[in-house]
Amino acid sequence: MLRRIGAAGLLTMSLAACGGGAAGVTPAAKPPASEPSAAAEPTTGGSPAAGTASTTPAADPVKRALAKMSVREKVGQLFMPVVYGTAADTVSGENQARYGAQTPAKVVARYHLGGVILFPANVKSVGQVVGLTNGLQKSSDVPLLIGTDQENGLVSRMSAVMTRFPGAAEIGATGKPALARDVARATGAELRALGVNLDFAPVADVNVDARNPVIGRRAYGNKPPEVAKMVAAAVKGFDAAGVASTAKHFPGHGDTRIDSHTGLPIIKHTRAEWERLDAPPFRAAIAAGVDAIMTAHIVFPKLDPSGDPATLSKPILTGLLRKELGFKGVISTDALNMAGARVKYDDGEVAVRAVLAGADLLLMPNDLPKQYQSVVKAVESGRISEARLDQSVARILTLKKNRGLLGKTPVVSADKAAEVVRSAEHRRLAARVR
Repeated sequence: MLRRIGAAGLLTMSLAACGGGAAGVTPAAKPPASEPSAAAEPTTGGSPAAGTASTTPAADPVKRALAKMSVREKVGQLFMPVVYGTAADTVSGENQARYGAQTPAKVVARYHLGGVILFPANVKSVGQVVGLTNGLQKSSDVPLLIGTDQENGLVSRMSAVMTRFPGAAEIGATGKPALARDVARATGAELRALGVNLDFAPVADVNVDARNPVIGRRAYGNKPPEVAKMVAAAVKGFDAAGVASTAKHFPGHGDTRIDSHTGLPIIKHTRAEWERLDAPPFRAAIAAGVDAIMTAHIVFPKLDPSGDPATLSKPILTGLLRKELGFKGVISTDALNMAGARVKYDDGEVAVRAVLAGADLLLMPNDLPKQYQSVVKAVESGRISEARLDQSVARILTLKKNRGLLGKTPVVSADKAAEVVRSAEHRRLAARVR
């Protein structure tokens, strides 16, 4: 589950793959079950007319932003790569290896990125993280989604500076959803103070197999109804903090002994078993207003017999998640540098197929330049219609609007962040769970 990135040997964990008023920023109210203003959605795929967009300028900030974008700018909004180094305006060795003599800020501008994801190698101190996130935001015409995997417990990318809260298994064992809500709210407040506005949490998998090598104690437990309550509470906690949440890994990664970072798991549940075991936490997350849902790089033959992983499956993403479960938010892939996403197709084709399947956010592309160009070419050739592209960009812009990001450059304060991060109140909360 560990992955070394680049010549510098920076160690990152690709497991993502993932109070209010923090840091001087007033949390934006998020309308429940909101969706982009829409034109008619293409009829292929059986998806409902949700998350589509017109390019006609209007009072709606999503329509205004979308109308100004070129195809290349729209494609850039879909991508959320890793950024390398600890400053937006400095070329690290890893950035040099990946992108040449370009700073992270220039990479953001060159590819018109919709977001970036932070890992431990990006985190040294509170002031440094604030400087990095502010610098990245200033480099982008459209405010960025800045994400991380702060599940707490095993997967805690920002633990060098944030309160160390117990993980999901410990919280689940208390049987108190209110604790899941409170920990998520406190985690979200600290992330927001640091300039991070999207957390790839909570884990909505039910840990059906105790020998699961990739989920395990990252899950709230092994009983679907209890996990569902915890997930819904966590979603509400993140929302209260003004940070977007992500339920993962759809349609359910809890019953496997293969790690999708290194292989392609096959889940053999029947549809009825999926409904009973895997679906309840995702249904609960959607009902609670979760902003995003992350896909799993798993084959689920009873949901799609093609042999493609769920990340690349239109029946699962567009048919099941959008049409049947009614999810209107952002669908994020799990990390596209993982083996489970790359078994059948090359990097460019993986990105294109993810969009065609219904994904909106392409997380951690293995080769950003290649995958960006592949999606651009697919749009220009008509393989991906511009209407389909607009659907995804509108969903991403709607998430940004709901979190108060459109129309201004988000800036956070290092001084105020220092007051929020690892506060006495949050440390007391962490002690209550243990």
